[in-house]
Amino acid sequence: MPFLRFGKIKMGIRATAIKLSSGNLAIFSPVPWTSDVEGTLKSLGGNVNFLIAPDYEHHMSLGPWKAKFPNAVVIAVEGLREKRAKQGNEDIIIDVTFGKDNKRQVKLPEELAADIEVEYFDAHANKEIVVLHREDKTLITADLMFNLPPNEQFSKAEVDATSGFWQRFAALAASINGNGQQRFLWHVLAKDKASFSESAKMVNTWSFNKIIVAHGDVIETGGKELYEQLFAWHL
Repeated sequence: MPFLRFGKIKMGIRATAIKLSSGNLAIFSPVPWTSDVEGTLKSLGGNVNFLIAPDYEHHMSLGPWKAKFPNAVVIAVEGLREKRAKQGNEDIIIDVTFGKDNKRQVKLPEELAADIEVEYFDAHANKEIVVLHREDKTLITADLMFNLPPNEQFSKAEVDATSGFWQRFAALAASINGNGQQRFLWHVLAKDKASFSESAKMVNTWSFNKIIVAHGDVIETGGKELYEQLFAWHL
């Protein structure tokens, strides 16, 4: 769906529904609840067993989803519950927490672990979880990388996703063309280069072709090569 960052930059936003081999769903980066969202979930069976709030930004709609699916296991990052409390959000228990010191020891529920891999970028500015869906060879991200302009996400909004000064400015750091995003990753998002690079190298051991980003168009093919290009300084 459409989304404006700072009320100016057309970023778009996306939730990803992962259909598990069990038949149930895992939702990565919940978006605002709408009738369209409800209809899509029903078409996929409607059984949401897992809610993944992947970082310090992509959790705003967690409350309504948890209310709809009270038995869903919530997976998030260290400090998110405390941040939500400071912001006045609903208090939601985090069932599985990824932290800097325990990220290699976290055990996912077997139903989820059967289908996905998870890496926690504790050194990312937003504390970022990324997911690999093994069977589909798909990398799923929130703010780890971007693919502006968000043509898909603004396709029904009757708004040009490419127009405006702020859009051109944002493209310098959030487009897959050129080397601006590579610099943005290195100089802005990576708060600890060694730890960030360790996570980047871990993800690079995964086999994937498609990348689903939260902001911008889905990268349907050639995702691994693009990843290696954007993260070259960390690899």
